[in-house]
Amino acid sequence: MSIISISRGSYTRGSDVAHKVAETLGYECISRDVLIDASEIFNIPEIKLVRAIHDAPSILERFSYGKERYVAYIRSILLRHVQKDNVVYHGLAGHFFLQGIPHVLKVRIIADMEDRVREEMQREKISNDKARYLLKKDDDERRKWGLTLYGIDTWDPSLYDLVLKIKTITVDDAVKFILAALQRPSFTTTPESQKILDDLVLAAQIEAMLVNEFPRVKVVAKDGSADIYIGTSLGMVASSAKERETIYRVQEIAISLGGAQSAQVHLTTGMPAERDHV
Repeated sequence: MSIISISRGSYTRGSDVAHKVAETLGYECISRDVLIDASEIFNIPEIKLVRAIHDAPSILERFSYGKERYVAYIRSILLRHVQKDNVVYHGLAGHFFLQGIPHVLKVRIIADMEDRVREEMQREKISNDKARYLLKKDDDERRKWGLTLYGIDTWDPSLYDLVLKIKTITVDDAVKFILAALQRPSFTTTPESQKILDDLVLAAQIEAMLVNEFPRVKVVAKDGSADIYIGTSLGMVASSAKERETIYRVQEIAISLGGAQSAQVHLTTGMPAERDHV
């Protein structure tokens, strides 16, 4: 039992690899399903969620935390999907959202640009120059997204356990490599690794419940309890009445909506520390 995350660009055959791996193992294969669920549960148009995990944030969004809310929603839903195990995920940003889970096999599928350009030309009926421009733009946006929000380059091979290039290696070859890697004990779910995942699910769920009202939020969960760090204004911290009101409100949301058994709230005038999953 394990989880497989497949990172891929457009026209790299990564989707084909994901579906064949899932079919061979009898695993659930998910991608857009996460966005659909997040859209329905949090009442956000799917296109906004797609842009939140694809397009690099604008200057305004970087100062207003415009994407943070959508990213928190998507991560919460994805972690809930993989919590039940035996899943192949090949949607956007899995390599970011599933960090810190020991039994996730992280795979990157790449392909030659020329092969990708030909595929784009055939499918979209466009010129070579137009296809090349669109692919480069798509790759650059995904790369900028990771660098801006997480300080991580999606092309960094150290993010992945396997990097497979579809050319000499075929789709079927890639499937065999992935299946062979899954035989390693390190990618088998254990009670310890499942507990880590359960804690991440709880933290992500609480963040998703809080981020709309408190965009500068970080949650660390352990054994059903949550430590919640909220970035606030100087005025709020200076006022004991506002501070108590905020702490009570955060605890109420974390327990009644987020599912925590208990919650400790920490207010800070600085930015909360980087999330553990980043």
